[in-house]
Parts: sequence; structure tokens; C-alpha cells
Amino acid sequence: MSDIVIHNNTIYLAGQVGTPGGNVATQTKEILATIDELLAKAGSDKTKILQAIIWLADMSTFAEMNAVWDGWVPQGHTPARATGEAKLAAPDYKVEIIITAAL
Repeated sequence: MSDIVIHNNTIYLAGQVGTPGGNVATQTKEILATIDELLAKAGSDKTKILQAIIWLADMSTFAEMNAVWDGWVPQGHTPARATGEAKLAAPDYKVEIIITAAL
């Protein structure tokens, strides 16, 4: 599976997860750091994110995830975003984030 696919100047990142077992805030911070790295590798950055899809294992942790997200997204560059609840690939995963960005 590819972490990054670039097509027609659009970057598609596969769903990113944090280290299993951490809390929602910790996993979110790890995921966002990975997203920063992957976007840089592709020649972009978080100011060019077009869309984010966030899956939470438990929707009651939304505020915890959202506080980290809000601290990470640059003012004036908030992408379209959807957040939902889903059973993730392993029980210790609490957050998964999928990103689409411009090159």
C-alpha cells in the first residue's frame, strides 16, 4: 500500500494512524506529525490541505482530538473536514486521518 499518491497536482495520503495504545491526543499528535512529513516529502505542506477525513473509534473523544487538530491547522487554511466514528483496523487505534492536498 502506498502512503502517498500524486495525480494531477493532487496529493492523496492513505489513512494514517498513531502508535497503538496511546490516548486520542497522543495518537492525533503522532498522526499530524506524520502528515507533515509525508506532505513535505511530496513537496507540499499543511497550508495546502484541501480535505481531511477523520475516523474516531469513539465519537465521545471528539473534543480531545479536535483540540490537537485546532492547534495544528494554520489560521486561514482550515480544510473541508468530516469526522465520524468507525471500527478501526485494530482495537488500540483510536484515530485515523486521511488527507487530500494540493501540490
